Amino acid sequence: MKKVDVIAFYARLAEANPHPETELESGNVYQLLVAVVLSAQATDAGVNKATRTLFDTVKTPAEMIALGIEGLKQHIRTIGLFNTKAKNVVALSQQLVERHGGAVPADRDALEALPGVGRKTANVVMNVAFAAETFAVDTHIFRVGNRTGLARGKTPLAVELALDRATPQPFRLHAHHWLILHGRYVCKARKPECWRCIVRDLCAYKPKTPAPAGADVVPQT
Repeated sequence: MKKVDVIAFYARLAEANPHPETELESGNVYQLLVAVVLSAQATDAGVNKATRTLFDTVKTPAEMIALGIEGLKQHIRTIGLFNTKAKNVVALSQQLVERHGGAVPADRDALEALPGVGRKTANVVMNVAFAAETFAVDTHIFRVGNRTGLARGKTPLAVELALDRATPQPFRLHAHHWLILHGRYVCKARKPECWRCIVRDLCAYKPKTPAPAGADVVPQT
């Protein structure tokens, strides 16, 4: 995608949603970290449903340790891979207490050293909690980057690095959220809803999905 088209692409997403936010619910940085860890191979809505009662009582790593693995499982058993996730969340909580004084570090390497925390999770926490210009590539962003031509790559890391190169200011801070929301609600996996896409004329995807009968077609800028 040409630079002028990249700028137009982000500008339209920004105009439609000037202040995008994560859809994961949390009350502090620690709860955000836990929510992101739990969201792997799960929906944000499903995680929010499971964590609402959990986060009413567990707000710190020490409180999570006190709850324990079996106690945590009772809250998150509706989430995929809950057994492994429960072990990781309690283990990372222990490391936060032992190595970081109970605080979540604002450093990607330190975050990735925690059990159950990969590069994507670290990037989300860095971006949402610490306003770092990171690009957390999940399945939605991987698809949007490749399908639109904005940032192509065969791996999530390749797409992340391509986004880092292609995304200019002032769009870098919120790029991750604009792209994930666009992929979640418009540029869907099986059938992208091209007729209501505000950037379809800039997109490299050729077999544009036609509008269903009676659908409102979003005009292009």
